Amino acid sequence: MVNEVKLAGVSVPGIAKRASTSHSKAPWIARFESCDIATVALLAALVVIALLTYKDYAISNDEGVQHRYGELIIAYYKSGFSDRSLFSFQNLYLYGGLFDIIAIALSHLVPIDPYDLRHILCALIGIGGSGAAAATARLIAGPRAGLIAAVSLMLCGAWYGSMFNHTKDIPFAAAMMGATLFLIRIARGLPSPRAIDIAMFGLLAGAALGIRVIGLLLMIYVGFAIALYLPRPWLGQGRALSSFAVKSILRVMPALILAHAIMILAWPWAALAPLNPVRGLLAFSEFDYGVRTVLTGRIYKMADVPRLYMPIYIMIRVPLLILFGAGLTMISAQLPPRTSASGQQQREITLLSLIVLFPLACQVIWQGPAFTGMRHFLFLVPVLAVLSGIGLDKVLAALESRGRAAVSGGLAIMATFLLWDATTLVRLHPYEYLYYNSLVGGLEGASRRYDLDYWFGSMPEAINHLEAYLRRTEPGNESWPTRVYSVAVCGERLAFEKAVTLPQLKWDFKQEWSQSDFFIAPTQLNCDGDVDGRIIGTVERLGVVIAYIKDLRGPNPPETTARR
Repeated sequence: MVNEVKLAGVSVPGIAKRASTSHSKAPWIARFESCDIATVALLAALVVIALLTYKDYAISNDEGVQHRYGELIIAYYKSGFSDRSLFSFQNLYLYGGLFDIIAIALSHLVPIDPYDLRHILCALIGIGGSGAAAATARLIAGPRAGLIAAVSLMLCGAWYGSMFNHTKDIPFAAAMMGATLFLIRIARGLPSPRAIDIAMFGLLAGAALGIRVIGLLLMIYVGFAIALYLPRPWLGQGRALSSFAVKSILRVMPALILAHAIMILAWPWAALAPLNPVRGLLAFSEFDYGVRTVLTGRIYKMADVPRLYMPIYIMIRVPLLILFGAGLTMISAQLPPRTSASGQQQREITLLSLIVLFPLACQVIWQGPAFTGMRHFLFLVPVLAVLSGIGLDKVLAALESRGRAAVSGGLAIMATFLLWDATTLVRLHPYEYLYYNSLVGGLEGASRRYDLDYWFGSMPEAINHLEAYLRRTEPGNESWPTRVYSVAVCGERLAFEKAVTLPQLKWDFKQEWSQSDFFIAPTQLNCDGDVDGRIIGTVERLGVVIAYIKDLRGPNPPETTARR
C-alpha cells in the first residue's frame, strides 16, 4: 500500500512517508527530505557558478537603453514629476522599469561596473525563479518532483543562457513563476486563502507588471483558479457557486490592488491614465518595426511571422526531456481522479497547463508579432519545467512498483538526457542560449535556419580574436603605437566599447562598412555576409561558426569570403 505525505495540509499519494526519521530529528528537519537538500544544494551551487562566470557574458542589445530608461524614471521622481523625458525615450515608456530602477539603486551601493551588477542581479533573480519552479512542483507532487523541475530548468539552455543578460525576460519570467506558486497556494484555500499567500501573490504580480504589461495575464489566471476550485457538482448549486466566486474575488482583491500599486511605481506611464496598461498591451499586439527574424531558413518581418512561429520555437529550443515530461503531465490530468487528493492535483496541473497554453493560443489565433525566437515567451519555460518535474516523478513512481531494476533503468535514462544537456551547455558556454534540441539537429541543424546569436553575445570573443591578430601581425609596423583601426560591427556600440582593450581599435561610424579596416559580425540573419573580406578568425561552438572576423584591407581571395 502506498503511503501518503501531507504537503501544505494536503495528502499527496505516491510519496513515501519516512516515519522513522521523525523520532530521531527535530520536526522541521524531519519534513526536509533528501531531495529537498539536493535542490537547495543545487541552487546554492548555481549562485557560486553565477558569481564566478558573470563576466563571461556580453552586454545585450537592450541593456544600454534599459539602463538609461531606469535613470530617466528616477529623474522623473526626483524632479517631482517635472522631468518627463522618459515618456519620449524611444518606446521604453510602454515597459515597466522595475529591474532597471533596482539595478541603478544598487549601483550606488555596490562598487562594481553597473553592467556587471546587472548581470549578477539578473542571474540571481533567474536562480530565484528556478527555486520558485522547484517549490511549485514540490507543492503539487513532492520533493522529488521539485528536484527534477529545478535540474531540468537549469539545464535548459534557453533559460540558463538568458539568465545573465536578458534583463527584461528573466526577471519577468521569475516574477510570473513566483506569482504562479502563490496563486496555487491561494487556490487551495479558496474562498478564504491565507493573508500571506495573498500578499506574496500581489507582490510578485506587481513585480511582473512592473516589467511587462503582459503580466496582466495573471488576472486571467486568477479567474481560471477560481473556476477550477468551484464546489462540485455544479448542477443545482447556483447560489453556492455564486457565493464562492464572490467571496474568492473579494478575498483576492487586496493582492490585485497591491500589484497595481507596484506597477504604477515602476511604470510611470501606467499612472498617467487608468487605461494606459490596456493601451500598452494593445500596442504590443500591434508592434511593427524594422526587426527581422528567421524560421526554417526564411527571413520574416516581426509582424509577418507564421501563426505557429512561437510553438515551433518552443518545440525546438526546450530540451526533449522537459517536453516529454510536461506533455505526459498534461495528458495525465485528463484521466479520472482516483482520490480527492489526486483530484486536487489534477486541478493544479490543469491550471498550469492553461498558464502555458492560453498565451500560446492567443499568439496563434491572433497571429501577434514575434521575433528573436522564444525570448518574449521565456516566461513559459519555468512552468513547463514544473509540469515536467511532476510528470517524470509520476513515471518514477510507476516504475517503483515494478521493482528496483525498473526504477534504476528509468533513472539511468533520465540521467543520460540530463547529462547530455549539461555537456552541451558546457561546450556552448557562454552562449548557452544557442541551445537547440535534436528535433532540428542541435546547433548545427539550426545554423542559418533559426535565430542564433541575436544579441551578438560572441562579440567580446570576436574582439579578442581581432586583438590577438593585431598583436601578432602589427607590432613590426612603426606606426603601430599610434595607429587607429576602424572596426565595422554588426552589433551595438556599447558592447563593443566595453569589450575592446586595444586603444587602436575604434568603433566605425561610416555608412559603408566596406570602407572600414575590419569587420566583425555574427552569422545571425547572415549579417556576416554583408561585407566581403579576408577571414582572419571565427567564433565557433560545437563545430558551428557563430561569428566571423574579417580584414577588409587589400584584396579578398574568393575562398576566404564567408558563405551566406
